[in-house]
Amino acid sequence: MGWIYLILAGLLEVGWTLGLKHSNGFTELVPSIITAVLIFLSFLLFARVIQTIEIGTAYAIFTGLGTVGTVIAGIAAGESADWKKLLFLTVLVVGIIGLKLVSNDKPQEDKGKELA
Repeated sequence: MGWIYLILAGLLEVGWTLGLKHSNGFTELVPSIITAVLIFLSFLLFARVIQTIEIGTAYAIFTGLGTVGTVIAGIAAGESADWKKLLFLTVLVVGIIGLKLVSNDKPQEDKGKELA
């Protein structure tokens, strides 16, 4: 379930990143509220993810998915898509896949146990 949460958190990161642009520095009410909700949900999911996935791997994938998604959204909105940008985007995706392949998932600890 951690990997599903991680993908959802990354997608929500794309949403709140785009929301930041549309909120105009948090001066537009509705986009600002939507952005704040997406930020909260994204980090809530990420907090759950790091209970079962190594934090370094989880954070790199979380931010990588957000970066890839935001760049793709920017390209879809008319930003440049030259071969260099696409090359480095591909390198980032390969890195994300590589981190997933070498990750060691850890079991979720019982919520009733206290930290020693």
